[in-house]
Amino acid sequence: TLSSSSAASDVYKRQVFMRKIQGAIVAIVTPFIDGKVDEQGLKDLIEFHIDHGTHGIVPCGTTGESATLDFEEHKRVIELTVDTVKGRVPVIAGTGANNTLEAIELTESAKASGADATLSVVPYYNKPSQEGLFQHYKAITEAVDIPVILYNVPSRTVTNMLPATVSRCARELNNIIGIKEATGSLNQISEVIRLCPDDFIILSGDDFTAMPTVLIGGQGVISVTSNVEPRGMAEMMEAALAGDLEKANFLHYRLFPLMGAMFCYPSPAPAKQALEMMGKIRSAEVRLPMTSMDDASIDVLKKIMKDVGLC
Repeated sequence: TLSSSSAASDVYKRQVFMRKIQGAIVAIVTPFIDGKVDEQGLKDLIEFHIDHGTHGIVPCGTTGESATLDFEEHKRVIELTVDTVKGRVPVIAGTGANNTLEAIELTESAKASGADATLSVVPYYNKPSQEGLFQHYKAITEAVDIPVILYNVPSRTVTNMLPATVSRCARELNNIIGIKEATGSLNQISEVIRLCPDDFIILSGDDFTAMPTVLIGGQGVISVTSNVEPRGMAEMMEAALAGDLEKANFLHYRLFPLMGAMFCYPSPAPAKQALEMMGKIRSAEVRLPMTSMDDASIDVLKKIMKDVGLC
């Protein structure tokens, strides 16, 4: 019948799209100039990433300072990213909030802007139960028809979304297609992989677990380090996905000091400072309560960047 043919086509399109969500996906910074979003700077940065092999772009994630963007800025950054990317790589828009209605509003806006999917962080500060987490994502997926990738980062949200809850979302909520798992625990990542459907996308949320996550069954990473070394992170993920352990291992250890440097001062200050040093953005400005790096931390960053050939 026509309806069954249409349904089969939708399933096929979903499968094709899901296969595109892999590799090194950058959690892109939001450049600022004099307290305002530097729109041209963001467009130039997106072109830099696409030219250097980045497999996808996440605007308005944690590294994009989503917590200090107002609603209009948040929506504009996503819209500008989609318009600049022009379908060349997937755009996974950060639309999470600790207020379910706000998360729905941001998700609706991301869909209207043409984002391919959204990244929805576990509600922070409120400390919801596992049932509360499920109901939060159920409300979002019922309100907006767009693929959603969960984002579990208990170091920031306090609440850890347990593997059983992730599996429940994956199996009961049609638009939940994957998770950015940022516990830094390969044990938890393994349990999520074990419990979830075979086509569920597992992305590391910590650069240092990116390579091992792929080797145990994941598809890639949403990366801070990709901000400053997109080519290296992309090549590491490509090698891991291809089963080239020797190359993946080599790149992991070459990039490992840089991964640490991205957190030698509260993020995203190091990524922005590095990009300014490289001439990729005009200012390393961050918004309060985040502050720019102190001199001692800048010295650490400079040394590591020099060691890996970035400056």
